Amino acid sequence: MNEKIDTSMPDERSFAPPADFAANAIAQAEIYDRAQSEGVEFWANQARELLHWHTPFTETLDWSDAPVAKWFADGALNVSYNCLDRHVEQGRGERVALHWEGEPGDSVSLTYAALTEQVKRAANVLLSLGIRAGDRVALYMPLIPEAVVAMLAVARIGAIHSVVFGGFSAESLRNRADDAGAKLVITADGGYRKGGVFALKPVVDQALASDGGQKTVQNVLVVRRGGNDIEWIDNRDLWWHEVMESASPEHEAQPFPAEQPLFILYTSGTTGKPKGILHTSGGYLTQAAFTHKNIFDLHAESDIYWCTADVGWITGHSYVVYGPLANGATQVIYEGTPDTPHPGRWWEIIQKYGVTIFYTAPTAIRSFMKLGSEIPDAFDLSTLRLLGSVGEPINPEAWMWYRDVIGAGKTPIVDTWWQTETGAIMISALPGVTSLKPGSAQVAVPGISIDILDDDGAGVPDGTGGLLVITEPWPSMLRGIWGDDERFRKTYWQKFGDKYFAGDGAKRDRDGDIWLLGRVDDVMNISGHRLSTAEIESSLVAHPMVAEAAVVGAADELTGQAVVAFVILLASEVGKLEAAEASAELRTHVAQQIGAIARPARIFIVPELPKTRSGKIMRRLLQDVAEGREIGDTTTLTDQSVLNIINAQVN
Repeated sequence: MNEKIDTSMPDERSFAPPADFAANAIAQAEIYDRAQSEGVEFWANQARELLHWHTPFTETLDWSDAPVAKWFADGALNVSYNCLDRHVEQGRGERVALHWEGEPGDSVSLTYAALTEQVKRAANVLLSLGIRAGDRVALYMPLIPEAVVAMLAVARIGAIHSVVFGGFSAESLRNRADDAGAKLVITADGGYRKGGVFALKPVVDQALASDGGQKTVQNVLVVRRGGNDIEWIDNRDLWWHEVMESASPEHEAQPFPAEQPLFILYTSGTTGKPKGILHTSGGYLTQAAFTHKNIFDLHAESDIYWCTADVGWITGHSYVVYGPLANGATQVIYEGTPDTPHPGRWWEIIQKYGVTIFYTAPTAIRSFMKLGSEIPDAFDLSTLRLLGSVGEPINPEAWMWYRDVIGAGKTPIVDTWWQTETGAIMISALPGVTSLKPGSAQVAVPGISIDILDDDGAGVPDGTGGLLVITEPWPSMLRGIWGDDERFRKTYWQKFGDKYFAGDGAKRDRDGDIWLLGRVDDVMNISGHRLSTAEIESSLVAHPMVAEAAVVGAADELTGQAVVAFVILLASEVGKLEAAEASAELRTHVAQQIGAIARPARIFIVPELPKTRSGKIMRRLLQDVAEGREIGDTTTLTDQSVLNIINAQVN
């Protein structure tokens, strides 16, 4: 068993659903039996109930080319139509789709009718720029309504969007746009974050620079948001507001096959090159809509829903854009940080809009815990009836604080496990059914098949750590890695052949509830965002003063895991800078190369790294050092004294 896995016994507390919540919940206990008895037809029924099909499907699942699945393949639909037009046509056009709150305090509310018109105009703009079905469009934007409009417009014409988080560097943007072969970039001059404007268009310009820059992009659409000065390239750059104003508000959504690619979203892997995770349309939208409705107990006529994720991450795709809008929800989106202009900003927004469902990350919850309960206590949070957690596993202490302080000691919490690759939630409580345990992800979603195995593929006893696998295909599963089928098969399917495994450890307790134990490979989970050790190590070694680097994820009470690096300097560089100065310079370097999210929390300048006789760096031992634990077995090391030297420096 992998040595990183902790198999200690979990928290034993349990909270039954409030009686009034359970009585009115969307999902009832019988849904598990129904999913079990119906098999794949359970998903067919959900697809027919939740979505509009221009061409009804007759075939539910084709697994003949495993591990590439085809769901509802002979059916046709339009994702954008499902999220917009049909709600308007059914008389819900005046329902608010988006309450948008800007960090400086500006705000706008868009009804489904208004959002539909904006998306139709944007679709016509894309067509006028030569974008057609199957073309790729990169988005590099702040969390503003135009980001949602752009995603839905790309989907509407059958093109493929690749959203790049606005905190990533020019090099990261260029690499992703290159890999996808993007024809268009949609961005903004800048956006607001932490009380000021952060520039976006200059990063795009750098990514597309002629000297070694991106080759396939033909145009850049720019939303005016920050008001910051930007360079302008004639015949390439276009103002969003100008082309939108002149575009026709009429556009009829055409159906596309259910397996039409919808988006590519890049996520870190165990090599330095990010993986372009490919998702398609019908199956993805089915599971996103189903999980959003049932796990969040969405009553679309009355609920105000808020997921705090940025659209640059999978959570923003599935639970800000596609799931909520497919279900006709009214939701809040917020541009800025939770502590700007004051540490109670999120609670102020909940109070302002009467938010009823709130979905955020454990990192944020732990940050608020540190600030104290008096901040949220100053606001009226009584409208909240359901809380959600997403990202890294939530520790029981944070879970209880979330329930007691934010949820008034009674609000159910759904702690959700899923990945960029899974597309939608795979493990979660059903809030009106499940007795909740602080820190447990609980049970597989109805229609999902999960198991926990040892390295040889055998099931493990309850209470024992193992490898979390998905044993049957699911509708929102990734359809591949863009342009790299071999890597797709090797990364996710090689270990167990017919079972999906992506590196997470887990265990079941005596009740059958699942507890996530973190990563068992070399991918770190930082504030819910997956970053590979290899990508950060490559960045460090690219610095002219670095000879070698090893990166590990160390447990951190705020972010779940923190990036910790051990660096050997070139002999010619030793002594030129104090260790603290060298560390600061390297931290800045990583942030510039990859993005601030990847900046190491700590960098230690060391004389050597612990290696086996074959030259493999023993990262698990470095993780022991970083976390202050007793160092594990060192018998395979070439020089066991190296660990003593490193440990003395760190501690």
